[in-house]
Amino acid sequence: MRLVIMTQPTFFVEEDKILTTLFEAGMDSLHLYKPGAEPVYSERLLTLLSEDYYGRIVVHDHFYLKEEFRLKGIHLNNCQMEPPIGYRGNISRTCHTIGEVREAKKRSNYVFLKTVFDSQSNPDDKASLTTDSLEEAASNGLIDKKVFAMGGMNLDNISVARNLGFGGVVICGDLWNRFNIHSELDYKSLITHFEKLRKAVG
Repeated sequence: MRLVIMTQPTFFVEEDKILTTLFEAGMDSLHLYKPGAEPVYSERLLTLLSEDYYGRIVVHDHFYLKEEFRLKGIHLNNCQMEPPIGYRGNISRTCHTIGEVREAKKRSNYVFLKTVFDSQSNPDDKASLTTDSLEEAASNGLIDKKVFAMGGMNLDNISVARNLGFGGVVICGDLWNRFNIHSELDYKSLITHFEKLRKAVG
């Protein structure tokens, strides 16, 4: 299984140091998701990271960053969005229903399916998919290695996603909730948890 780490939605002081340490610890897929933020802040964060890691980063906004920093690809936050005209490169998409997955897979390198469980980073994001509907989608071959489980994913339920046939999981709150961006400087427990997540996806 693949392990995708989603950034915190807001920028914070220690972010570049933590992301660098995560890359050093083996993170191979980072989604840069900063909704509503000015592009200059994403540019600044990227310049603080080693160019060696750019090929592992996917952007959700300000798609020109993909070319400017030679990033891995772009992510479209819903299945109705179209990539920029003339865009050539990796594309991933977020699907909000199982019905969107079939078509989205044809036009994407991989897709996120949300919300599998109640979100740990956004209390308003409740699970929108039933166990029965997920099992049916799995038995129909809709869930496969190109579909990643998103929403409430954590160390305890990665095995559920694996058993359903998901090709990966998207982690956000389960990782970032282990570090208080306003009051902490020590992020060892976050890195330790990342290493457990890596081991869990195998």
